[in-house]
Amino acid sequence: MNIAHQRLLNQHIALQTFEKPDDVVRWLGAVQAQDYAAAKWAVAQRTKGIIDSTVDQAFNKGEILRTHVMRPTWHFVAPEDIRWLLELTAPRVHAANAYQYRRLVLDKTIFKRRNAALMKALRDGQQLTRAELVSVLQQAGIEANDLLRVTYLILSAELDGILCSGARRSKQFTYALLDERVPTAKTLSREEALAELTRRYFTGHGPASEEDFTWWSGMTRADVRSGIEMVKPQLGHEVVNGQTYWFAASMTTAKVGRQAAYLLPSFDEYIVGYTDRSAIFDSSHMHKLDARSNPLFQHTLVINGQVAGTWKRTLKKDAVIIELDPFAPLTKSEKQTVSAAAEKYGKFLELPVAFSRR
Repeated sequence: MNIAHQRLLNQHIALQTFEKPDDVVRWLGAVQAQDYAAAKWAVAQRTKGIIDSTVDQAFNKGEILRTHVMRPTWHFVAPEDIRWLLELTAPRVHAANAYQYRRLVLDKTIFKRRNAALMKALRDGQQLTRAELVSVLQQAGIEANDLLRVTYLILSAELDGILCSGARRSKQFTYALLDERVPTAKTLSREEALAELTRRYFTGHGPASEEDFTWWSGMTRADVRSGIEMVKPQLGHEVVNGQTYWFAASMTTAKVGRQAAYLLPSFDEYIVGYTDRSAIFDSSHMHKLDARSNPLFQHTLVINGQVAGTWKRTLKKDAVIIELDPFAPLTKSEKQTVSAAAEKYGKFLELPVAFSRR
């Protein structure tokens, strides 16, 4: 089994059949999205060719939502999934945040006052920016001058299902009441939710290990094993180099072009979806990354399923300039496939592409 190629297929990077942003998000379960521009490209690259503004429109309409869920960072999620995902994963994130809650003097009394203030300010479809929420909190007598305290006040409100993303106001993000943004959504028991998340992960991210799912979901190892047991009839597995990899029993087996190239954004699920990245990244190239020495934080050039370098973009009024930094000189055929990948990115932005020489 070629793990890298199978992930390209299952994540719909090499086999784009989706037509809408929410199709991608629903398939993957959640898409890490603290870098909004990068997350839009991550979603679009898994479709038949939607453009940047189409993802913006879906976001503004609430067809995809952006909130804190699973690991303590932003993710895109589908509206019908947001409540059961929060109910399943938020307790773990709250537990991880407990030290900061204590240090910042954030307790049940403060959270109750916060909830009342936010629900009053945002009711009847109001959508407010972060700065406007700070004013709301301050007017309610809640200390909100410290940046970190504000972060945890808002983050925990998302985890509690009070807030979620609203439409963007120009380039600013807004928040809305989840109960108004998504008046009805699927409710599942904890066991049903765990089974559903497990199925989504291994279908959309497989082949992957227990450790990978534990990292991605933020769930305990015991929960992960329980989830696998519940959906085991729908999964297949294979042992590679002593490691068990799980995947959908009906996994696609189409071929992937040997020299196929992809310009993936930072935090793409192809990178962030796994704690063990050895199947797609040779650690001998670690020193060729930036000071953080982690491919997760950089735009990655992927060729033949492997991280083969990094790239940067510069947006101009009339073009997008792409600067490549491959780990090794590209062959003629690799240059052609990379150029094709760059053209696809240019179409997404509706801008011509030019390469910057290093």
